[in-house]
Amino acid sequence: MQRPINENTNGLLRQYFLKGPDLSRCSVNDLEAIAFELNNRPQETLEWKTPADGFDEQIRLLQRVGVASTD
Repeated sequence: MQRPINENTNGLLRQYFLKGPDLSRCSVNDLEAIAFELNNRPQETLEWKTPADGFDEQIRLLQRVGVASTD
């Protein structure tokens, strides 16, 4: 399952960058804006939740079952 997800992510990134981009020409703000857009885009593989929502949900589940944190 990792390979299709990786290829899909590459396709999404190509909407912003040509293949083999020189990311040193992008500002940190540009890269952060792209990451924000991708992390807040609903995905079918996440039952139409955003990656950010899925991550937050996993953190809440881990905290609920009592996994030790570094806080």
